Amino acid sequence: MIILITGPTHVGKTNIAQKLLEKFQYPYVSQDHIKMGLIRSHYTELTPDDDEKMTDYLWPITREMVKTAFENKQNLIIEGCYIPFNWENDFEDEYLENIQYICLCMSERYIENHFTDIQQYASCIESRLDDAYCTLDMIKRENQRFRNGCATHHVDYILIEENYWDAIDKVLASIG
Repeated sequence: MIILITGPTHVGKTNIAQKLLEKFQYPYVSQDHIKMGLIRSHYTELTPDDDEKMTDYLWPITREMVKTAFENKQNLIIEGCYIPFNWENDFEDEYLENIQYICLCMSERYIENHFTDIQQYASCIESRLDDAYCTLDMIKRENQRFRNGCATHHVDYILIEENYWDAIDKVLASIG
């Protein structure tokens, strides 16, 4: 099984990937690690702030990693915000039957009521060296952008509205 986990920054993608690793022993890859490897090795002129361009740049690599894992009968989790909303268009049915897609988003009310928690848990799996860009408005804007993208492309997403950990437990229970 291939599991794709996406959503805006600070929504808990890496946290879910880690929990799935612990539950199923499926390895996971962070698109952020690939991104920073390409940036730091000077294989791209893009910067960490070039999100839309980075999706166009990273998706072909990610897509082919998914195909390779499937063809080798390997399980794999890929998490990151660089999975396009129309990702399904790049796979034939035999691949799609073996891919589980998870998009997480937070409601505006959840963000407003839990922004301190969002900041507090930002480094629960990985250390964020500089999280100054994480503002209430930015988190609201990015979550709205993902919800709009999902709506436009008719892609399901999981909306975190009340209790974050209950929503995560439901996601984990749905995989298997």
